[in-house]
Amino acid sequence: MTAVATLAVPASASEAPNGGGVNAERLAAVEASVLRADVPGTAWATDPASGTLVVTADSTVSDANLDKIKKEAGANASAVRIERTHGKLSKLTTGGDAIFTTSWRCSIGFNVRKGNTYYILTAGHCTSGAGMWYTNASRSQKIGQAQSGSFPVNDYGLIRYDNKNVKHSGTVAGQDISKAINATNGLAVTRRGSTTGTHSGKVTGLNYTVNYGNGEIVYGLIRTNVCAEPGDSGGPLYSGNRAVGITSGGSGNCTAGGTTYFQPVVEALNHWGLTVY
Repeated sequence: MTAVATLAVPASASEAPNGGGVNAERLAAVEASVLRADVPGTAWATDPASGTLVVTADSTVSDANLDKIKKEAGANASAVRIERTHGKLSKLTTGGDAIFTTSWRCSIGFNVRKGNTYYILTAGHCTSGAGMWYTNASRSQKIGQAQSGSFPVNDYGLIRYDNKNVKHSGTVAGQDISKAINATNGLAVTRRGSTTGTHSGKVTGLNYTVNYGNGEIVYGLIRTNVCAEPGDSGGPLYSGNRAVGITSGGSGNCTAGGTTYFQPVVEALNHWGLTVY
């Protein structure tokens, strides 16, 4: 699993009218219709400013599937605004410092704690089906067992530090992380991953739903214009000393640019009663 990204490029699909008469109830109906259409490679969120539902479609989504979305929306099709993005939308597996399980590599998101017990907070699609985690590719130094996780619907997972010899600093690449915040549009952010290192950009959308295919739909994600690539999944998104998100997936790469989606970190911390430090 891994993070991939690409800048969203508007396409000449269906243009929605600017604002004008699209109420919350209608937008909710449009969102439900896109969910029913179940087209992998799409991500969507409401845009209150224009009164539309913005659907981003990757390069694997055919024109026929775009028509399927509009057909499912029916009389509300004019409230759907479709944008195209390069590359294939997929889950990303790695980030921050690399960590390894038997079959794949991911990244540490944030080191967190509950009382005197310390954990790695990472992506749920990383911990799903995983047992023991290691610090190295040869799997010779154990970290500990995956404890819990949520994927799909959410994308957060937890690994306990069982090996007392493995250090677990509360920093990301030398940056101390002292608190966690919810993202806001336009927030300047930095992402770190074990494949592509450190890249910066800004938050471009909130509360996105992403359809990775095979029934793997995740809700409430942060959208950014920060690039990422396979192996960056689970890695941290932060703004100065503030934790913001955990790398989930995206499309594109760090050569051409990309769009990457993140699990909000506050939601994950609250779920388990954890804190950054």
